[in-house]
Amino acid sequence: MDILSLLGALLAVVAIFLGQTIEGGHFSSLINLPALLIVVGGSLGAIMVQVPMETFKRALRMLHWVIVPPADSMLDTINKIVDWSDIARRKGILNLDQFVRSEPDSYTRKALQLLIDGRDPIAIRSTLEVEIEVREDFDYVAAKVYEAMGGYTPTLGILGAVMGLIHVMENLAEPSSLGQGIATAFVATVYGVGLANLFLIPISKKLTQIVYHQSREREMILEGIICISQGENPRNVSARLKSYHRQSYGT
Repeated sequence: MDILSLLGALLAVVAIFLGQTIEGGHFSSLINLPALLIVVGGSLGAIMVQVPMETFKRALRMLHWVIVPPADSMLDTINKIVDWSDIARRKGILNLDQFVRSEPDSYTRKALQLLIDGRDPIAIRSTLEVEIEVREDFDYVAAKVYEAMGGYTPTLGILGAVMGLIHVMENLAEPSSLGQGIATAFVATVYGVGLANLFLIPISKKLTQIVYHQSREREMILEGIICISQGENPRNVSARLKSYHRQSYGT
């Protein structure tokens, strides 16, 4: 679980409501269901018009990564590839066939199968690079869905505020309710700007970083498989693959 994301979201919400209280406002004044419906419903509708169904579904499936990101398996993968390198060097590449069915990651399984099938290093690299690029592009586009929503919510917040002011203007005969009506109208703007800058855009940036790390790990797997196909020493394989870990995590 990503504790930093939880703490960040909690801090943002607490800071806003605490500031509202210090200024003499009330928590209840920021609660407005129609404004929330306009901003959230309108943004969802707009993004559904903008992106294809598969991209939208992928964005929804990726959302939980903000709190529960994919497990960091880079070091385990390095150790696994080094073990495969040692087995291939001592017993031959065909002896790696026993690991294909038990390999949980589809990309690694495909890479290992290409190696066992006797494909030359150039063909292996070409095939796996295409898959990396396709996956990365698709996930980047899905992550950008939340950034696009963050572009719509402030505008829809303004729309909600204008609609609220129209309602106020229709009730000018009741001066006592004007102040409350205007305040309620501008809650939509708060929702729009707040959702964009506190949640939607940060979510997009977090997902983009996760996609980047996943792509670097796949590149590392590709490099390891190529090293095995060329019969490199396991120690050299380990050193080369660990450079990817240092690049990704600064260690």
